[in-house]
Amino acid sequence: MEYIGENTQTVQGCKEAKQEFLALIKDLSEHQRDATISLDLSHIGLSIDSDLALNHLHQIAGEAKKYGHTVIISMEESEKTDQILDMYKKTTMEYPNVGITIQAHLYRSQEDIQKLLNYPGKIRLVKGAYQEDPDIAMPRSKALTERYLHFINTIVDARHSLSIASHDETVLDNVVQKEFFNQANVEIEMLYGIRPDLLRSLKEKGAQTKVYLTYGSEWYLYLCHRIAEYPPNVYTMISDMVHPGEFERNTY
Repeated sequence: MEYIGENTQTVQGCKEAKQEFLALIKDLSEHQRDATISLDLSHIGLSIDSDLALNHLHQIAGEAKKYGHTVIISMEESEKTDQILDMYKKTTMEYPNVGITIQAHLYRSQEDIQKLLNYPGKIRLVKGAYQEDPDIAMPRSKALTERYLHFINTIVDARHSLSIASHDETVLDNVVQKEFFNQANVEIEMLYGIRPDLLRSLKEKGAQTKVYLTYGSEWYLYLCHRIAEYPPNVYTMISDMVHPGEFERNTY
């Protein structure tokens, strides 16, 4: 679950976002354990002061750890990647419940993943939603899907905790065929409202599944990122939300 927002420009705004995450963690603790809280570091201070963001991250991580929750740091534009990875590494050794998102389309991600395997936090693997220069990132293509599958194999072979954030049936069919879901530290993550039928099918096959749910006033920014990822997914989500079938209601 995520309280959406990024690039907060005031200290007060960053503090308010941090407080909302702390309140979210407490609310979730009353209903379930092992929830996952996702956040952008620029929402809690990275765009203003890295020390402010780190302090807020540690407060959120500590509160989540107390209740058995996971915190996943989202990845943002490529110019922030080094800062985000550095902050993750400074945090996860003390709070192993903190994980990191890696964008497969960035050329640097192969090297980044090899380094991250030495840290305890879960790796959430996405293809990547941000528009980047062609010398920094691959375009959407069959080659990117193959690269994504290669990264899955690398992380699974290392027996590292992994969240496969994808609705791509080519990817998911491959994962099912290789029986990666039999490993306790591998899960599938899908956006709320997109392909609930596929999510249910994977769950029935024994996969650990999670639904990514967001809230907050900055919904337009979130929508733009989802359109950038794969436009048809957004149309499917809107259709499912406006005309939910019995199957979709049962899934959630």
